[in-house]
Amino acid sequence: MNILNLEGTEDTPKILLDKENKVFELSGRSLPEDSAEFFQPVLDWLEQYKDNPNDNTPFLFKLEYFNTASSKLILDILSKLEEVEGANVVWYFHEDDEDMEEAGEEFSELVDVPFDFKTY
Repeated sequence: MNILNLEGTEDTPKILLDKENKVFELSGRSLPEDSAEFFQPVLDWLEQYKDNPNDNTPFLFKLEYFNTASSKLILDILSKLEEVEGANVVWYFHEDDEDMEEAGEEFSELVDVPFDFKTY
């Protein structure tokens, strides 16, 4: 399976999806101009991955900030992870960032995927 590696910018998160090396990470800031278009490759990749996933898929979210449009697509990604057997979410947030912690908690209530919360 191809590696999806998008370098982060001021407005877009870094995305690395690498089945072979077991790295599934979305990090940085997410305020792309067209969230649906930006995140489509991630959804496509997960659609393909779910048919032959690793035994364990820890998907890391290390977001500093995301806008409302991104939150819809993050939920789409989490919903897609529901279809991946062995998937879990590791939701990182800065120790003093209650908003990001709450966002993770809200997402965890909306999808049927185990969440781990970690500070950094």
